[in-house]
Order: sequence, then structure tokens, then C-alpha cells
Amino acid sequence: MVQRRETRLNAEHRGLLEAAVQAPSSHNTQPWLFRLEDDVVHLLADRTRALPVNDPDDRELTISCGCALLNLRVAAAAAGLRADCRLLPDADDEDLLATVHLAVATGPGSDAPLAEEIGRRRTLRKRFDDRAVPPAVLRDLLRTAEDEGAWAVVVDDEAQRQAVAALVSEGDAMQWASPHWRRELAQWMHPRRRGDGLALAGIVAPLAQVVVRTVDMGTGVGAKDHALAENSPLLLAIGTAGDSSEAWLRAGQALERLLLVACGHGLQAGYLNQPLQLPALRHRLQHCLGHDGFPQVLLRLGYCDDPGEASPRRPVEAVLVAAGDERLEPR
Repeated sequence: MVQRRETRLNAEHRGLLEAAVQAPSSHNTQPWLFRLEDDVVHLLADRTRALPVNDPDDRELTISCGCALLNLRVAAAAAGLRADCRLLPDADDEDLLATVHLAVATGPGSDAPLAEEIGRRRTLRKRFDDRAVPPAVLRDLLRTAEDEGAWAVVVDDEAQRQAVAALVSEGDAMQWASPHWRRELAQWMHPRRRGDGLALAGIVAPLAQVVVRTVDMGTGVGAKDHALAENSPLLLAIGTAGDSSEAWLRAGQALERLLLVACGHGLQAGYLNQPLQLPALRHRLQHCLGHDGFPQVLLRLGYCDDPGEASPRRPVEAVLVAAGDERLEPR
């Protein structure tokens, strides 16, 4: 791994990056890097943190980086800054996902209130309370996706929900049946002190890794996820018209904006992305949703009085690349 030269952070830049790195990511891999140059922030993909089995095209990696980009934009608005973003600014550099030019804003940014929700957002894997999401809140959520150039559809028909739940459990069965997929999952099961991955108590992590590597738990996990899909107050898919890196970045920004708006309404979210991680199931999900575009994220939302603690995050210094440093090679 390349040794990075030290980059000094002023308080403003630190605040922006601390907000950005709280974005969600697959397996909590945190696959982003940032390079600072005066009033410009460059967002780069850290492909050393890719998931070649779970995410062979880096689609979810790019979506995760889009989430981090939205957080940075929101934090900039809260700091009185205007963030002018350009996606994929260099056709010869596929790792440079976005460039953000910062300038003093002439007035208060409309995104500023969302900054308070960044630290409150959680990813939940447990069942939500049995409280319906009001129609006005749902309309607000759907608009947020459109604001970022994406779309969102609700899975509300009972037959449609059953079909989606079946795809989720089928995806669990297919993934857990793969030793390669299980090994990759186990590699990201870490003690919380590591600052990334699927955090476990330090004494439990080694045993859990062995079990995941060696035991196909697809049937049990699939049944649990089927029940989560069936019983969640709100089951929703986010998608895009295209299926390119730019579309994935827009999907990530739409996802994070929706999550922050949802959090402001007292909602939290969990993911059921199994059908999207398998090409055959993704096509069937697209048909089930009845939408011409490409589904990118499948999530459930609901109320929870105790969302628990946030997943661990690496310090900002760990994701900072100094100008002129060599790019890290994928592991």
C-alpha cells in the first residue's frame, strides 16, 4: 500500500469529510477517498475496498460513493458554502468520481437542515414497529429521489410485495450457496475497533468468520429476510433511467437524500438488495416493479424507538489522499 503524505485539514474541510464518511456502504466497506486542493474536493473510488464477488461491476461501490457525495453537499450547505459538483470529470480517470468546487454561498442553502440527520441515520437489520408511514411523508420521500435524477417506486400491492419478498429469499439462497461469496462476507466481519466492516464483538468475530465461511445459512437467512420484506411498513425501490457509473452516482445521491429526509420524519431504513446483486434476479425485480428503468436499491423503511449505535467509521485521515500521491492498487 502506498504511504500517503500528510495533508493538513482545516476545521471546515474536516467537518465536510466527517459528514461524508458517515454515508452507508455495502458491508460497511467505506470505499471512498478524498483529495483536497484549495477549495476543491475530489471524490475518488477506493477500489482496494471493492467486493468482487458481491459487486463485480463496482455498481454498489459507486452508489456508496454517491451517498458520501450527497453528505458532503449537505454539510457544505450547513457551513454556508455552495457546492458545485461535476460527476466523472475526467474520462481517462475512472476512479475520479466527482469534483466539488466550494464557494461562499450568497444565502442559506436549502439542504442545510438535513445536516442534523447525517449522524442520526442508521442501517437497521431488525423488524420495525407496526406503524404506518403517513401518505404525506411518502410523497416527500418519492420527491427526494426525483430531485437527484432518480426515481422511486413503492411496493404496496400485496401480490407484488410477496413476489419481491420471494426474490429476496431466493437471492439469499443463491448467495449463501456460494463459498466465494461467504468467504468475502467473512472477510468484512471485524471487531468494532477496526473502524469498518460488519462490526462484531472482538471475542465473537473469529468464530463468526469460521461459521460464515463453512456453513450455508441461506435457508434461515432467506426466511428471516422474507418476513422483513413482508412486514415492513414501507418497501421501496430506487432506480435510474440508465445503468452507467453516472447513473449509479445519481442513485447514491438519491438514496442518501431519501435516507436523510426519512430520518427527519423519524424513519430508519434497512436494505434488501439481494435481488439486485444477482443479474438474473435483478431482471425479474425490474419486471416485478413494472418500471422501464434500472432498479439500483431495494430498501425497507419504518419507525424504531431504539435504532442503536451507528456502524463504526474510519478516521478522516484514513480516507485522505494528498495531491500528487500515487493511486492505490486494488487488492
